[in-house]
Amino acid sequence: MFEYIIGEIRDLKPTCVIVENNDIGYFINISLYSYSKIDGLKEAQLFIHHVIREDSHTLFGFADKKERELFRYLISVSGIGANTARMMLSSMTPEEIQHAIISGNVAVLKGIKGIGAKTAQRVIVDLSDKLGNFDEGDNILVEKHNTIKEEALSALVMLGFSKKAVEKTISSIMQGAESQSIESIVKEALKRL
Repeated sequence: MFEYIIGEIRDLKPTCVIVENNDIGYFINISLYSYSKIDGLKEAQLFIHHVIREDSHTLFGFADKKERELFRYLISVSGIGANTARMMLSSMTPEEIQHAIISGNVAVLKGIKGIGAKTAQRVIVDLSDKLGNFDEGDNILVEKHNTIKEEALSALVMLGFSKKAVEKTISSIMQGAESQSIESIVKEALKRL
């Protein structure tokens, strides 16, 4: 609904800001990352994500479009709400979160308050393919390829298959087509194992 708000900062706290625009004060929830970007400014532009619920209208503000885009990716994952996504963006920079997801680093994501092992794995499975194109750099695409292989391997080992047999099967599947999703690799491996 809203793209951004530009206005005078009337009050700034690590979790929220009041921005005045045309004699209206907007209460906007922010992450610590955004706080660090606007701290000390008299006026700011915040990119907005508007959450409408039956009992409330809540604004979340971001210092840049990339942070807002990552926030929107995070809240698309089942079990991650707006406040949890904001907590993630307060605990780490958007680049650190993106790197943790693309590289499949469950331990880093688990280190964030409110994120358990299952949620961290769900975030990685749901977003690793989407975030691979978020920053179109060659290194990230290579990491993405390795992450897909590691995630598929991890999923199949958790299902009870031996690691050695799974590695061999996944390697043969990935030789045929380089750009496959984790789901398609796991499904094909289940047929072959």
